[in-house]
Amino acid sequence: MPATTFLDSPQGRKLAYHRTEGQGPWVVFLGGLKSDMEGTKATHLEAWAKARGQAFLRFDYSGHGESSGLFEEGAIGDWHEDTLAVVEALTDGPIIPVGSSMGGWQALLLARAKPERIKGVVTVAAAPDFTEDGYWANFSPIQKARLRADGYVELPSDYMEPYRVSKRMILDGRDHLVLRDPLPLPFPVRCLQGTADSAVSTATALRLLDHATCDDMRLTLVKDADHRFSDGPCLGMIEAAIEDILHPAG
Repeated sequence: MPATTFLDSPQGRKLAYHRTEGQGPWVVFLGGLKSDMEGTKATHLEAWAKARGQAFLRFDYSGHGESSGLFEEGAIGDWHEDTLAVVEALTDGPIIPVGSSMGGWQALLLARAKPERIKGVVTVAAAPDFTEDGYWANFSPIQKARLRADGYVELPSDYMEPYRVSKRMILDGRDHLVLRDPLPLPFPVRCLQGTADSAVSTATALRLLDHATCDDMRLTLVKDADHRFSDGPCLGMIEAAIEDILHPAG
């Protein structure tokens, strides 16, 4: 396996990445919260891209994987800055962000910041605005008091070890919400969502579909698929969604 390469971001972070040269547009994988670029979806799509000669980029946000920083100190805006840094430094021309979970939110932020670069967007269990609508809205009064007093709360997860949610993550998330203001997406968008996902509900996927302004946006619900969305059929659906943007039918 090729050695990991690092990019020094404008904010002084050291961001780990793997970059595969090929024909454009660049497919850029945006991972989920506390995930890294060695996950099944990222590495599978890299192998898929290499086999077809497609330009591909996967990377770790700061505080994730091999990149510098501590997860507990990061926030949505930091990871948006990381995404912008790697896209601007390591790709050129049109891009197709493929965002998983929190990466789906990052893909929407990227599309809002750089619409002229976007060929299309693929999301997998996208979790836009989850710091506000998932965390803060469901915190108990005790958790909210602890967040204010201690600066963090610890949350369990069905998919990873318990992790800390910081007060800064909540406050910073409010500066990057995408479901409160108009969200124009003037390019094809393909959203995939499992019905057995215990981390992101189908209601979130439907809310995004209803909220965005897009002439070519499709949501595919996959019965019994969970949040990982990483078995063979699900991975094939991600490939097909990218293909649909690369080579539209008709």
